[in-house]
Amino acid sequence: MDSWTNMSAADLGRGIGRGEIDPVALTRHFLDRIAAHPDRDRIYSVVTAERALAEAQAAAVRAQAGARLSPLDGVPISWKDLFDSAGTATEAGSALLAGRVPDADAEVLRTATAMGLVCLGKTHMSELAFSGLGLNPVTATSPNVNDPEAVPGGSSSGAAASVAFGLAAAAIGSDTGGSVRIPSAWNDLVGLKTTAGRISLQGVVPLAARFDTVGPLCRTVEDAALLLAALEGQNAIDLNGVEDLEGRRFAVLKTVAGEDVRDAPRAAFQSAVERLQNAGASVETFEFPALSEAYAVAGPLFPGEAYGTWRDVIEAAPDKMFPRILDRFRAGMDFSAPDFVAAWLKIDAIRADWARATAGFDAVLCATSPILPPNVERLLSDDDYYVTENLMALRNTRVGNLMGTSAITLPTGVPSCGIQLIGPAMGEEALLRLAIAAEQALS
Repeated sequence: MDSWTNMSAADLGRGIGRGEIDPVALTRHFLDRIAAHPDRDRIYSVVTAERALAEAQAAAVRAQAGARLSPLDGVPISWKDLFDSAGTATEAGSALLAGRVPDADAEVLRTATAMGLVCLGKTHMSELAFSGLGLNPVTATSPNVNDPEAVPGGSSSGAAASVAFGLAAAAIGSDTGGSVRIPSAWNDLVGLKTTAGRISLQGVVPLAARFDTVGPLCRTVEDAALLLAALEGQNAIDLNGVEDLEGRRFAVLKTVAGEDVRDAPRAAFQSAVERLQNAGASVETFEFPALSEAYAVAGPLFPGEAYGTWRDVIEAAPDKMFPRILDRFRAGMDFSAPDFVAAWLKIDAIRADWARATAGFDAVLCATSPILPPNVERLLSDDDYYVTENLMALRNTRVGNLMGTSAITLPTGVPSCGIQLIGPAMGEEALLRLAIAAEQALS
């Protein structure tokens, strides 16, 4: 059973399909690991053992009858604590929502359950999902698998930790500015950012609805593909016979994303690019000056929508919030409605230009994060450090959110350093097939 801990979700699913793994035993294995882990309460906000075992028992019956619902039927996963789950607290990492218990599952959780996935519980996160660091003094700061004194990345912090520490086969998080990809990169996982609008947000606690997306954090690209299919209630894309990287064209993004990358992430990224080239890929540098303009005009968008969504709840009890998160939300009150609309009009125009400029490439590349995970204690004691590191953490991943694209982060082999592949909007299928070949080259 110990071998189950670090197996991919896909391999666990295949073991169930062959009759070698009992879903109930597998679920008990993860529940026992959660119960025994010293950081269990920093990773999981709620463990839904009764639900998990009932779902696993149903999966076992289907497996014995040869009637499995999907390749991941019977595989236990975790869910970020912003996905509504019936009868279970869903508090989005905030004291503002303490005691909030939904009556129904979020649509995406309901869909995944209908595909046979087993819900182990809910994982801790940055407060109301408004930080890329994963620091949350209000509820819990999850651990980083590579550095016990560093943050894990956010806002899907517990989601990443649940997989990295072997307390779930995979996890589901959300990504508004990098919140799937940063914790995945900083914990050496694969993280898929889906295109905004692709997966339902019904029953998902919002941050900025036009940017919010749902995506998996997992061990392999194959897992990401299978989880995407399960979240959509669809058949998984065919990853068999994926070609190598011979003839593939990559663009290394220099504008914004290539600036001020610190030593370890820069060296890891350069090494990863060399391995892609050695595998036959063509790589060229890519400048897109309009991206700088997009960052300049994006000021109203994230805090403006976030504060507009949460203003009444926040201002009813602001003392319940971590002050630095409160400041980020309140920055949204400084922007007018005309500024907000004008910024979106500009972003939409730049997105169209981006799509045309990148159409000849299979993917755009950059370091997933230009920094390593910052130190927890310094973040708590040094305001300037907190602001700088939070903005830098999300800087490169925000390319995908601002440009409205799909994106995936892969481990480079250097701890807490990922490489990001940015694909086209609604281009997840092609991106995943490309990422399979890249994954093979990087390993």
